[in-house]
Amino acid sequence: MINRLRSFFLHCMAIFAIGSILAGCSSIQTQNNTELVQNRPRSILVIPPLNNSVEVNAPYTFISTITRPLAEKGYYVFPVAVIDHFFKENGLPTPGEMNGVPLDKIREHIGADAVLYTTIEDWGQKYLLFNTVTVVNAKLNLVDTRTGTVLWTGRARAERSQGDGQLLQAIVSHIVESLTDSTPELAREANRSAINGSGSGLVDGPYKDVQVTP
Repeated sequence: MINRLRSFFLHCMAIFAIGSILAGCSSIQTQNNTELVQNRPRSILVIPPLNNSVEVNAPYTFISTITRPLAEKGYYVFPVAVIDHFFKENGLPTPGEMNGVPLDKIREHIGADAVLYTTIEDWGQKYLLFNTVTVVNAKLNLVDTRTGTVLWTGRARAERSQGDGQLLQAIVSHIVESLTDSTPELAREANRSAINGSGSGLVDGPYKDVQVTP
């Protein structure tokens, strides 16, 4: 009986060990930048994001925070306000319509090497019982305009919780958060992490560390 229990215990331990190893492997995700290195885009056009959250201002808050980390990574980024105006002037008033523009047309008329598509999956402040949580969560896809190849995928995600579980502190946090919008700061943090993440971020672009002479 003792031997059977011992055998059963060792069997369970083995299953647990294998499961832990597999879980550990699945949590370590390294970005495959082969396509990005081979195609070497120099310029990126950021399409206004699709928005699956309930925050109507999320797309334009997000897009106002994505240019800088891309440029600092060494890529030329088309001015997002100019591109937004260009699409609207050409009969495409919504992000949904802008996301449907064929890649060959973007390359022909704008000249971008790659397009960054974004889908916002969660955004904004959530008021819980004893604290307030602010979330930014978006999926990023960089696509080559010549071939349609996905060059890079990433996730811009950040979360901030305020309140220490005490009712009075929760009330104060709710009032403060209702008067301020911390999503722009959180979006900047999420985008920096997505683009510069070790093993998961973009490789350096051709203009990285280029010194501009006056």
